[in-house]
Amino acid sequence: MLTQTLRVLERDGLVLREVYPSAPPSVEYSLTALGISITAITEQMCVWAENNMKPVLIARLDYDTRTARAEQPLPK
Repeated sequence: MLTQTLRVLERDGLVLREVYPSAPPSVEYSLTALGISITAITEQMCVWAENNMKPVLIARLDYDTRTARAEQPLPK
């Protein structure tokens, strides 16, 4: 999964992949200028996630509780 994600990011021009001929082969990834340009936005998303983790977890628990009740068979 990680390899697939890195390849998509490389294809999109966000990361640069460099392969070094060694045994075993070694690969290094770095951000391109385009990749660097999105870091401020991703940092803001991380801050938002940290600040809103509690309401998200409460919403998940509420959802899981409601769906678990809905999936229970009716008593006979």
